[in-house]
Amino acid sequence: MLRFGCSQIVIERLDPLVNPGMNPSTHMHQIVGSDAFNASMPYADISKFASCTSCHFTQDLSNYWTANLYFKARNNTYKRIPQIANQFNPGDEGGITVYYTSSAPNASTAFTPGFRMFTGDTMRRNSTNLGKNKQQCYRCYPQPNWGGSPYPPCMDPVWDTEHFPRQPCPGGIRSNIIFPQCWDGKNLDSPNHSDHMAHPIGGPVAFPIVNGTCPASHPVKVPQVMFEVMWDTTSFNDLNEWPVDGSQPLYLSNGDNTGYAQHADYIFGWESNSLQRAMDNHCYLRNCTLLTEQSPKVKNLCRVGDTVGEDVDGWMDRLPGVGGM
Repeated sequence: MLRFGCSQIVIERLDPLVNPGMNPSTHMHQIVGSDAFNASMPYADISKFASCTSCHFTQDLSNYWTANLYFKARNNTYKRIPQIANQFNPGDEGGITVYYTSSAPNASTAFTPGFRMFTGDTMRRNSTNLGKNKQQCYRCYPQPNWGGSPYPPCMDPVWDTEHFPRQPCPGGIRSNIIFPQCWDGKNLDSPNHSDHMAHPIGGPVAFPIVNGTCPASHPVKVPQVMFEVMWDTTSFNDLNEWPVDGSQPLYLSNGDNTGYAQHADYIFGWESNSLQRAMDNHCYLRNCTLLTEQSPKVKNLCRVGDTVGEDVDGWMDRLPGVGGM
């Protein structure tokens, strides 16, 4: 299993997977990874178009992005909740922690150049009722510094929920989003960016259960990809700023007030066979002599210029884009 941090390269309203060529796209995202990120990205080897990456390993020139999280104050104005460096990734500038998990060496097949995928449902407003097998969750930390919950992602029966936390979170909120682990072996993408992927026989499984059997329609086992994001909600815990009725004040950037519509996008960009070799040779977390590490000071320098030109930090009357409320 690889686990490593990727600092943020830009926050803007672009989505080359779901809204290719559209500038601006429908809602705000936080993006990490290579500086090849753009409104349109070819079905090609993305590593050839990049000159740097904000991820821990220089060979990873992929791009990863998620919807942003916003706080809606009692006066009906919104402010983006900032990302902060995740546990064991000191020095990162916000961003996303990425996991690639395989059950054993030679048990999974790395993605192919040009590959991309999407997980989640931007229209979902109800629970999937998957219990510990839910594919996205929020952890409300009851204590600072990741304290009060030692469980694996999405498995804490008290502090992990599929919906937004309904109380202030003194230690912030952690998001987890898990991608399917079975590929049809042919298509680099599909019209909804999801149908070329599938869960193992029996349905979605908890992280990191990766020893299931893939269905005949999607026979190729790929590494399980998971995103993890830390949201610094400490400046938004004053109940006097929450709605008068005490309901929770969080919104995803697509306008969802429940949290069920959490989603994530991925465009593969690892150089050559570097990901395959890492999966096959007992690389663990950030310990991998086959890959080249870079310090937070270096990876934080990898940036993409904002091409949309919207305010992403101030208080605003509505959420940017069609997700605006």
